[in-house]
Amino acid sequence: MEANTKYLIENVMLNFTGEYTEEAKTKINLLLRRNLKKPVIFIGTGTCGIAAGADHTLSAVRQYLDKNNFDADVVEVGCIGLCSAEPLLDFQSPGKARVSFQKVTSSDVASILDECFHSHISENHVLGQLRNENHEYWENVPIINDLPFFKKQKRVLLYDCGEIAPTSLDEYLARQGYMAFIKTILNYRPEEVTDKIEQSGLRGRGGGGFLTAKKWNVVRSNGGEQKYLVCNADESDPGAYMDRTLVEGNPHRLIEGIAISAYAIGASKAYIYIRSDYSLAVSRLKTALTQAKDNGILGSNIFKSGFNLQIFLREGPGAFVCGEETALLKSLEGRRGMPRTKPPYPTEKGLFGKPTVVNNVETLANVPLIMMNGPKWFSDIGTPGSSGTKLFALTGDIVNTGIIEVPFGISIEEIIYETGGGIKDSKTLKAVQIGGPSGSLIPVQNIDIKIDYRVFREQNMIMGSGGLVVMDNSKCIVDIVKYFINFLQNESCGKCIPCREGTNRMYKILDAITNKPNEENGHESLMRFKGVLQLESLAEVIRETSLCGLGKTAPNPVLSALQWFRDEFEEHIYERKCRANVCKDLRSYIISAERCTGCIACLRKCPEDAITGTAKQTHFINQDKCTKCGICYEVCKFSAIDIL
Repeated sequence: MEANTKYLIENVMLNFTGEYTEEAKTKINLLLRRNLKKPVIFIGTGTCGIAAGADHTLSAVRQYLDKNNFDADVVEVGCIGLCSAEPLLDFQSPGKARVSFQKVTSSDVASILDECFHSHISENHVLGQLRNENHEYWENVPIINDLPFFKKQKRVLLYDCGEIAPTSLDEYLARQGYMAFIKTILNYRPEEVTDKIEQSGLRGRGGGGFLTAKKWNVVRSNGGEQKYLVCNADESDPGAYMDRTLVEGNPHRLIEGIAISAYAIGASKAYIYIRSDYSLAVSRLKTALTQAKDNGILGSNIFKSGFNLQIFLREGPGAFVCGEETALLKSLEGRRGMPRTKPPYPTEKGLFGKPTVVNNVETLANVPLIMMNGPKWFSDIGTPGSSGTKLFALTGDIVNTGIIEVPFGISIEEIIYETGGGIKDSKTLKAVQIGGPSGSLIPVQNIDIKIDYRVFREQNMIMGSGGLVVMDNSKCIVDIVKYFINFLQNESCGKCIPCREGTNRMYKILDAITNKPNEENGHESLMRFKGVLQLESLAEVIRETSLCGLGKTAPNPVLSALQWFRDEFEEHIYERKCRANVCKDLRSYIISAERCTGCIACLRKCPEDAITGTAKQTHFINQDKCTKCGICYEVCKFSAIDIL
């Protein structure tokens, strides 16, 4: 056991009065960077940062320090949530506030650090500085929490992400990490823990918002000797990466949440099921689990409480269907991940046939905070029926993309135009897709809807795990829906006919709508229109008869699109037109006789020899040969080609 960890465990975790030894206080202050002896440089090396080039930035920082013989610590941290600003570099010198720089490539490092080491900061790349009354602020540098992206957020789960080193147990302990766990197992009976979670109003953050305590009570009251706690970290929705961000930024918070939850339900074994392609999250989880075991936080008779707990990490294939809890459990057992009928529910017969609680990362990460701060603290955040905060992956045609944490009760409009900074490139909002591929489309006229489980149920929508895709007016709704249905039919496990065949049929109908008909006559139009009518009835059959929740929610994008954007479907059918010019098979390229100069640039570039004409004469496009590739449109310097 390291010296720092020893002092922190003895003086922070087991002394709830806060009366620490002087030596412990010194170590805590150092770990919290209140009394720095030398500068510290922080690099955001979450997956989003690495994708943006943070590895190169990190190498450039180390080379700079070696070259200039500067003595400074370099710390890798997770993502603060503002992924569009990556790579992020923070600098903190003794006595000064920590300042953050955005979009720092390797070529920017030297100039930024030159200024920082000489106590001067220009406006280039500056994002803001962290609020800290114990340190001197930099002049003319905004406080990060006052920036629009952060101002309306309530950063409870994300509080430490991007600030602490995720591989440092000492840093987590210095911030009262694991104190909630030790406090729980030494002071509360399991049923008291469940009561506190019930009083808090915590709902599962993985989908429908089921009350967490209800699941726990069923398993806790079961008389079986062996019970299991399973953490669903699979996160298979495209565009959703909230759980990954939490794990990469602070894996010990998740482990503490699992430990408390396992104690509450009487489980001595817990599993974390995570997709294998989350390699960084897996690596940091493995490190954190090893640290917890080596320091007696996991194992047998933990802190002489009589509680035993082992946590196992299992990597899954990343299949969408394994996000469904019964399919996940089968995969954990080494079988093919396929849903089964319910009842019996996993709380009655789950992993290896034993009572099992399945919660996702975001749900479990809330548990230590509730136990530390009390259920009322949590229930006072949000709305009466939806307590606490919700994480969203804010993506699409929006200025600020990334992970946000907002209190329940905030509107989607506030998220888009205040936290998200509005629509990119001065375009207008068209729709928002919420809830992942099985979620619903919300049109621009309804974006005043509040983030609340009750409100969403009343609107027949699901919040899902928290994907929020913003679409501007250049997007084709029919094409978007076709993408989601194609994803769902490809990811269907194939066990039940309604989902397997129904999603395939829906995709074929949508594909026919987005392609030019073979025959230009009324009969063809009638058949295509009947396809749209069939979509609705087909969607209802799939919803009512599918085996699992994934199949039951698969028709959501189709039904919501037909409800709010039926005119676009009709336009595709009757006018053979895509107003966004996205569906290329419905395009027609026409050369204007007035504007064509006969430069023959389009003729030379056409891969299908569909363009005819001679130099300095008007050219023509043979529509039978044209494949709608658009190359002619792109190469024409005289804007002589129109898209109809």
